[in-house]
Amino acid sequence: MTTTQCCIVGGGPAGLVLGYLLARAGVEVIVLEKHADFLRDFRGDTIHPSTMEIMHALGLLNEFLQLPHQRVPRLFAQFGPDRLLMADFSRLRAKAPFIAMMPQWDFLNFLAEKAKALPGFRLLMEAEARELLTESGRITGVVANTPNGLLQINAVLTVAADGRTSRMREAAGLRIHDLGAPIDVLWFRLSREPGDTEETQGRFDAGQIFIMLNRSDYWQCAYVMPKGSFDNKKTAGIAAFREELAQLLPIDAGRAEELETWEQVKLLSVQVNRLETWWRSGLLCIGDAAHAMSPVGGVGVNLAVQDAVAAANLLADPLRRSVLTDRHLQAVQRRRMWPTRATQRLQIIIQDRVLLSALRKRSNFRAPLALRLISSIPLLRDMPGRLVGIGLRPEHPNTVVSRSEAAIPMRRA
Repeated sequence: MTTTQCCIVGGGPAGLVLGYLLARAGVEVIVLEKHADFLRDFRGDTIHPSTMEIMHALGLLNEFLQLPHQRVPRLFAQFGPDRLLMADFSRLRAKAPFIAMMPQWDFLNFLAEKAKALPGFRLLMEAEARELLTESGRITGVVANTPNGLLQINAVLTVAADGRTSRMREAAGLRIHDLGAPIDVLWFRLSREPGDTEETQGRFDAGQIFIMLNRSDYWQCAYVMPKGSFDNKKTAGIAAFREELAQLLPIDAGRAEELETWEQVKLLSVQVNRLETWWRSGLLCIGDAAHAMSPVGGVGVNLAVQDAVAAANLLADPLRRSVLTDRHLQAVQRRRMWPTRATQRLQIIIQDRVLLSALRKRSNFRAPLALRLISSIPLLRDMPGRLVGIGLRPEHPNTVVSRSEAAIPMRRA
């Protein structure tokens, strides 16, 4: 048995950013991560300018950008015969006006090492939260499986940052509002050769959507299809999929032959949902545990980080002074619900009017008129870069003083 002020379930971006910020503010924190390390095949490997603004505010950006990454200042897409600039981040007023394509394990290891230097922070690996502790209707901590057996963690606040299949959310009985997602995505890797383009890009054609992300020594590929159609793909066979893929590749079509079995292809069942209420007494959900985002725009990780910053800004002081109440948890949801709902609404519009339109079209496919106008009119051209790169309500860490540091000047919200 152990006691802490805040127990965070999940060592992803939301959990580690929140843990770091709370510990930096003098709050005792335990973060539980069920895996032994962070070396897993993540798809959300995009770090947006909004997240790097937070790194800058914390004095970490220069060191952060020493990690291996590729910079994407602009995103282009091919819609039939139309090549459009989808988002231009280079024009943003930001310290890092680009998307950084960075393996998420590097991002998480970086955050973990910075947090471990703070005296109030503990990261427990191979510690899987199994159940919530309750007392008189209030969540009072968790019971976790660890290599040394069961561990009971008593906490003033428990934070569920354990993803879109959150066990803690389910245990708390919180209700999910499912907004629907008409697509699924197949993820796989293809080799990248020295003569290949540097450009991260997408191709939208009649009945087909294909995206390639530059990962330096390989291409991370996404094949978008109507929801529930993967079984038909598997029935047709991997050879048929390779043949279809070869027609889409902007590189040597022979590289499609690298896919030898379906074991090399991962299915992402797209979800778009959010909790109606993100909290119970003693419990708060953030990130994917509170809202599963569509892959449109690749903004899921960055919204999760924004949730973490908002939670730290609003909860650090009441946690430190032992005056945390339900109204503090309500304040986090109020702060983050509007950008969550608005972003999901935009994603659904794009899913329905752009992605499904391409998948259903059989000939003469062109970019929707609205996209062609946005791409061609200077006053509108900066809008997608702003929405994707910065978001609708960017968060900035409060100025805090930890027990181990002098005051560090940072921009206030």
